[in-house]
Amino acid sequence: MALLGQASGGWTESSSALRILHVGIRNTVGILTADAFTQTNPVGISSSGSFSTSNGMNTATLGVLGGSVAYARPDGGSNEIGGPSNTGAAASIATPPVGVNDVRPLGVFLNTAVGLAYENTPGVASGKGPYVSGQGTYANSLFESQTLAAGFAALTYTTGEHLYSSMNGYLTNVVTDRYGLFLPAGAETTVIGILKMPADAVQAEMVYDQRI
Repeated sequence: MALLGQASGGWTESSSALRILHVGIRNTVGILTADAFTQTNPVGISSSGSFSTSNGMNTATLGVLGGSVAYARPDGGSNEIGGPSNTGAAASIATPPVGVNDVRPLGVFLNTAVGLAYENTPGVASGKGPYVSGQGTYANSLFESQTLAAGFAALTYTTGEHLYSSMNGYLTNVVTDRYGLFLPAGAETTVIGILKMPADAVQAEMVYDQRI
């Protein structure tokens, strides 16, 4: 089904995978890490040499994407934010990426860091990457469609599920694929949101209430 309401282009004309329904905080505290402009998409977590497929993503675009998860990145420096710290490396999910135990999700990026051709590029000019934090309700077309740690099986999303940040920095409902997989036993798992409406053939976005 689709959300109620109408819009020119059916809400498909935005340059970002994230669509704000009820905003929490548009957060600009923090400076983007250098790899926030250069990471590959997907970042590179693979156990079989092929990447999982994600919706709302162009693999030719470098840097963090709108709709992907923003992380605190102490490995980059004080008050720096970015994507997963294992950027640009085709690492196996069986090998802990460097710095994974120090990285924590903060929210979801509003825009692609490098911008788009023929558009203003405020991220490159300012070093800032705005993200939404502090609750809110959003529609997002960037999410994992396959598992990362279990043979790339197709995922099914169900209303009410917890959403986590995957090892690629995208939303997933598979807790064992979360970024932070290698945290000590008993450590908390950060819930990004609660799923309200899965994507389907009518609407390619998932709708969720954010929890960070």
